[in-house]
Amino acid sequence: MASRFNPLKADATWQKAWEERRTFAARDNSPKPKSYVLEMFPYPSGRIHMGHVRNYTMGDVLARFRRMRGMEVLHPMGWDAFGMPAENAAMEKKVHPGTWTRANIATMKAQLKRLGFALDWTREIATCEPEYYGHEQALFLDFFESGLVYRKESAVNWDPVDMTVLANEQVIDGRGWRSGALIERRKLSQWFLKITQFADELLEGVKALEHWPDKVKLMQENWIGKSEGLQFRFGLSDGGEVEVFTTRPDTIFGSSFVAIAADHPIAQKLAAENPQAAAFIELCKQGGTTAAELETQEKLGFDTGIRAAHPFDPAWELPLYIANFVLMDYGTGAVFGVPAHDQRDFEFATKYKLPIRRVVSEGDKTDPEFHDTEAYTGPGTLVNSHFLDGMDVADAKRAVIRRAEEGGWGTGTTVWRLRDWGVSRQRYWGTPIPIIHCESCGVVPAPRESLPIKLPEDVSFDVPGNPLDRHPSWKHVDCPKCGQPARRETDTLDTFVDSSWYFIRFASQPRDKPFDRAVAEQWLPVGQYIGGVEHAILHLLYARFFTRALNHLGKLDVAEPFSGLFTQGMVTHETYKSLDGRWLSPEEIRKDSAGVLEIASGDPAEVGRIEKMSKSKKNTVDPEPIVDQYGADAVRWFMLSDSPPERDLEWSENGIEGAWRFVQRLWRLFDGLEDATGEDKDLDRKLHRTIAGVAEDIEALTFNKAVAKLYELTAAIEKAQPSASRSNAIRTLARVVAPMVPHLAEEAWAAMGNAEMIADAAWPEVDPALLVDDEVTIAIQVNGKLRDTLVIPKGTPKDVVEAAALASDKIVRVLEGKPPRKVIVVPDRLVNLVA
Repeated sequence: MASRFNPLKADATWQKAWEERRTFAARDNSPKPKSYVLEMFPYPSGRIHMGHVRNYTMGDVLARFRRMRGMEVLHPMGWDAFGMPAENAAMEKKVHPGTWTRANIATMKAQLKRLGFALDWTREIATCEPEYYGHEQALFLDFFESGLVYRKESAVNWDPVDMTVLANEQVIDGRGWRSGALIERRKLSQWFLKITQFADELLEGVKALEHWPDKVKLMQENWIGKSEGLQFRFGLSDGGEVEVFTTRPDTIFGSSFVAIAADHPIAQKLAAENPQAAAFIELCKQGGTTAAELETQEKLGFDTGIRAAHPFDPAWELPLYIANFVLMDYGTGAVFGVPAHDQRDFEFATKYKLPIRRVVSEGDKTDPEFHDTEAYTGPGTLVNSHFLDGMDVADAKRAVIRRAEEGGWGTGTTVWRLRDWGVSRQRYWGTPIPIIHCESCGVVPAPRESLPIKLPEDVSFDVPGNPLDRHPSWKHVDCPKCGQPARRETDTLDTFVDSSWYFIRFASQPRDKPFDRAVAEQWLPVGQYIGGVEHAILHLLYARFFTRALNHLGKLDVAEPFSGLFTQGMVTHETYKSLDGRWLSPEEIRKDSAGVLEIASGDPAEVGRIEKMSKSKKNTVDPEPIVDQYGADAVRWFMLSDSPPERDLEWSENGIEGAWRFVQRLWRLFDGLEDATGEDKDLDRKLHRTIAGVAEDIEALTFNKAVAKLYELTAAIEKAQPSASRSNAIRTLARVVAPMVPHLAEEAWAAMGNAEMIADAAWPEVDPALLVDDEVTIAIQVNGKLRDTLVIPKGTPKDVVEAAALASDKIVRVLEGKPPRKVIVVPDRLVNLVA
């Protein structure tokens, strides 16, 4: 063996060997137990970043480990390749989105291969290829035929610059997340998937996800948002009615106003007659649309002049407002305000000087006058509430619902925060929706034999908007039913649809259908899914919906797509700014005794916060030159070693250099392998405990703990004298570190004379006898104070333990040669002497 490990040579050698032998290609017909390990597939934006490296290293260690444990492992890779960034690049760089995307895929694939990931590249997919999205179109038609797809006119967030619909989550402070343009609320005909049909199932299913993080399960539950409450009517002074929904009917005697959404039918009717109402509604359209934004934005209202009669007292009139914090798509689009016990209502009432009346007591506070600076939303007893006084909140809710139902003015009901999934996007670079519009026949599904409906290549991005709308020929087709001229749907599918079933296509890839049920069910559900917590709601919810919908249609006997989920922390780095406020990259600064300086100017640079790596703040580190300098294994080891995987990892030069030094240290240990005789029981015990502990840590994804155990074992081997035990420990160590530093392990394994690759070697067996302690440390106390310890064989008889304790020099001195008055022996734990 060479005196130093040459990572670049070893990386190239073994990556080529794995590829030529198709080492990591999963076999559907394997008799081995199957394991599906998957990391969320990347968007091909140009180059991989350190976040990718960390994510995929974690999955790779688990996949390699499970192969060594005798499992047939599916560990695939593909590309979430549709979406707006490609169209933006087309406009900026004058290049076709497909050209830009495929070039990025080629670059990122080469980068991933250089890190030695044990991926099954034979199953690679890219969602922008007709071979993938044609099957997605077939699934859309399946959903359409079963009633899970429908079209309706809906209020949407419209980005006037990108000229497309945005989801609520893509609207930040009232502006488009990419363009920064003020968002408009528009009515458009949109395609929807009936995710609400599965709301109960999706909510109940969360409870069975034992191997998901609690925080993600809670986020899913909150997003689905099941609310029990009362739906009832207020009579209005203009002769009409307004229906409201509330989860707090117990607070009905604390009402001080009723509020409706800006797009409520009553508000729209008023706007047609009242210019001031119309102007206020336009103002509302410029505000935020997400729940978080509604919480933080200023609460504004327009008094309609209409009054609502309280259902328990018709003489008690409440003003009816149009309010910017009420959403039409939640409940009925109308609420009654109880300022003392809802913070948004409190802020609104404070602004418009409306009554704030206490109806739920907080401790001994029962006065109807509410003088606190925030609403009280906790538990308590009902006060100032007529027949409800003295009840707790739960009983009061039931009492109001009962009276509403008996009086015929309300009904106990359940509402959901979850809304059907609007999947229409007015853009080119996405899956064409396989629908044809005919003036005579209406909406007609595209014939299945016409799939895939491919995107045209000859499109222009010279002007904003959807190129499919203005293409001279693509949208013009004959109606499949009547043969008359018709037009294709020019909206494309939300890219979340592409990622809602890709894990199924990885498992089974027949040419003639989206997947083969029997083959897919061999692998599904995904045993371990790994990705960022930023996808905890939408992607995971949509994937869960898709799987349940396919189950509902009898196409898949799987209810949940991912039985295990892990959300890893981000990779972070210091940020730097120049004196004139420009962001500087790590390559643009140098650190020396004078401090942190900008290389170009020599001026001092400002060191900012440690933040998630991002292109905008230029605090990214390109993995490629790091791999060039240190090799793949050092990068992998650093990603696993410095912090718990669920927490953020700060990138540092010291950290990667430390990982490099450990790789060389391992190499020297492997290079020092020699035949010797003799046993070292302590080393044998340390080895087997490490094998067992590392296995547990990898399965638990606590990689930093596994790394710590391997540091300890390495140190123990280095200190040990030559023996058969030491030689065995060195050989075994190569297998135990193989999932983490595979190139080094392969190189050492081959040098040790093994014919098979270590990637195909078995995980070392553990001797259970060596996991059991055969010695214990006994505490010796005198009058309850620790005075000495004693290491003796486990299970030593009490009289022998007592004799050994009394023979201790320290104990003899403490007792001053006198016998103790009493001796208490707790087997294998302590001896307490009473002097």
